[in-house]
Amino acid sequence: MQSTIRIIGIDPGLRRMGWGVIDTLGNTLRFVDSGTILSDGDADLASRLCQLHDGLADIIHLHKPDEAAVEQTFVNKDAVATLKLGQARGIAMLVPARAGLKVAEYAPNAVKKSVIGVGHGEKQQIHMMIKVLMPKATFKGNDAADALAIAICHAHNRQSFAGSLAHRIAAATA
Repeated sequence: MQSTIRIIGIDPGLRRMGWGVIDTLGNTLRFVDSGTILSDGDADLASRLCQLHDGLADIIHLHKPDEAAVEQTFVNKDAVATLKLGQARGIAMLVPARAGLKVAEYAPNAVKKSVIGVGHGEKQQIHMMIKVLMPKATFKGNDAADALAIAICHAHNRQSFAGSLAHRIAAATA
């Protein structure tokens, strides 16, 4: 007998960290909640990371997800911006891991392919498909929509993630 799995998708960002929570039962997806955690752009980096940490910890405590999925970062031309994004991504992975959740990572193209069927697409296509997959979904802005897309991607791929994780654990204990 299957049970409902609650998934939080996280779209890391230093200014805005999107989050989206869905429930999945078999092939059925149900929207739970979504939003964006904001950091104070005038604050120092350490304070901003604390704001993201505390905000995400509150969301995880409130919604009690079973699993988490985080979008992988891509490298861009600005090394300083990439490093800062990597630090925000570290928070996005640390908080659910500290809460005892398995954390999956997905490349942006894998998320798009899982949601809209192709690896390259516009934000508007992602928004539209989220509404098709979960008509009751609400989200303000691209960060929350992207986080929901990450959660949907994980819902579609979680069986292979679980198998891969079990294989890595078995190999590490052998």
